[in-house]
Amino acid sequence: MIAVYVGRDLTELTMMPRSEWRDSELAFFHKSMQQVVPYLNAEGQSLHRQIVEEIESRGGMGRNEADYTHGTTPTYD
Repeated sequence: MIAVYVGRDLTELTMMPRSEWRDSELAFFHKSMQQVVPYLNAEGQSLHRQIVEEIESRGGMGRNEADYTHGTTPTYD
């Protein structure tokens, strides 16, 4: 499955507070940056940290789909 991002680009988003980003934008850029963490410079690491902090301040990211082994709410054992 190929996920396609349709939304504002990172240049536009960095000009506004993280609190105004949509959940989908936070999730997409978090996942993208997470995959290249070893290659990010200090500015990129700082932006990634800010994205993670915003996700945490919103209570984290729940699952959007359920399947036969997982519900839409994460469970912690």
